[in-house]
Amino acid sequence: MRAIHIVTTRLSSCCFRPVLLLDLVSCSPRHSPIPKRFISAAAKADGSRSGSIVAPPVIKDVEKIDVNPPKGTRDFPPDDMRLRNWLFNHFKEVSRLFGYEEIDFPVLETEALFIRKAGEEIRDQLYCFEDRGNRRVALRPELTPSLARLVIQKGKSVSLPLKWFAVGQCWRYERMTRGRRREHYQWNMDIIGVPEVTAEAELISSIVTFFKRVGITASDVGFKVSSRKVLQELLIKYGVPEDLFGRVCIIIDKIEKIPIDEIKKELGFTGISEDDIEQLLKVLSVKSLDDLEDTLGGAGEAIADLRNLFSLAEKFGYSEWIQFDASVVRGLAYYTGIVFEGFDRKGKLRAICGGGRYDRLLSTYGGDDIPACGFGFGDAVIVELLKENGLLPELRQEVENIVCALDKDLQGAAATVATALRDKGQTVDLVLESKPLKWVFKRASRVNARRLVLVGKTEWEDGLVSVKVLSSGEQFQVKVNELE
Repeated sequence: MRAIHIVTTRLSSCCFRPVLLLDLVSCSPRHSPIPKRFISAAAKADGSRSGSIVAPPVIKDVEKIDVNPPKGTRDFPPDDMRLRNWLFNHFKEVSRLFGYEEIDFPVLETEALFIRKAGEEIRDQLYCFEDRGNRRVALRPELTPSLARLVIQKGKSVSLPLKWFAVGQCWRYERMTRGRRREHYQWNMDIIGVPEVTAEAELISSIVTFFKRVGITASDVGFKVSSRKVLQELLIKYGVPEDLFGRVCIIIDKIEKIPIDEIKKELGFTGISEDDIEQLLKVLSVKSLDDLEDTLGGAGEAIADLRNLFSLAEKFGYSEWIQFDASVVRGLAYYTGIVFEGFDRKGKLRAICGGGRYDRLLSTYGGDDIPACGFGFGDAVIVELLKENGLLPELRQEVENIVCALDKDLQGAAATVATALRDKGQTVDLVLESKPLKWVFKRASRVNARRLVLVGKTEWEDGLVSVKVLSSGEQFQVKVNELE
């Protein structure tokens, strides 16, 4: 067996280029991180390959590997996997209740998909590198750009509106806090092709439905709702150039995350005067649509959209869950209208979920703009919230049958019984070794088996097996072909 060794060349704070020792196509010996003694004399200086690579020396003293996963990532042993499956099943079931279809995309995407907008925090958090074909690629930090790519790819072959959902893994090299990791899974629901606020209203309704299913109430969680158009109207009022709008949104999104003096300093760098900054922050602290209307000097498009959303919230039955907060803008540059964030009312956790309208995203990738909105909901914060509220379910392994041969020569017979039960759709833990009954009973208790099926020599010769129902202690014998 030949060993493949991987080395990396650092490109930026979080971007690495993997290089295989068995591949010299994309790195020349002159600049290669591979020690020269591993490269044969036949390898050309221009990086082409006419010879072979000398095998690295055998390392006699092998160091123990670090058994922990990379910082910011997770293993999922059975207990954690059961919780993950439980959570994902709720994500998927809610999506299906609302008539959405499931989709997915590659975890690895073209880097350009995620760096369209300068100033976004996400640009500096990419896990990105150059592949062996000299292509710039990245592990996806979010799902929405991939969705936009897929919508453009499908073009007119799909009928609008599209109601799609996905549950996928995302990667961001960022500072870790409670509920924030460098990899996480995200539930997205998106509506493509509906310009009305009814789309946002339904999306929030789907999240509320999820919360109710897992025991979260309106006293635990709320939604802060605003519109990017509010900030846009304010910036026009204060004479801020349109090309700075995205940058200002990113700064405003940091309110409650960094000190207010830092917010003022960053806004000052955009050219906004100190007086206008004070006025802007004062308006962004408004929590009433009536007060906002007075400040803006009338009911513009933003206020009309928001009033419509609050009216629809009553019809959907979740008006007690939402509140207006002018400071909510979301940090991604592609949002264009209503935006919302789910928050922990105790204030112990970061945003639970968030989303909004992004009507002009497709044109940034060369497509025709289509009205669209959606949300992202990570798996990490909700688990912390469920822990905080004592709502994590107790999920134990459950097996319907344990099948055990009482004699080593009957292992084949036990396998036959196990197969017959599995063919009927029942779960079976087959004891694969000769074990004493004491061990088998302990095993049955550990996996929460419903019953124990014992294959004994005398019974098997008569076409029978012994069954013990573990919850009641009832015991009986039954013909193999009648075992249900």
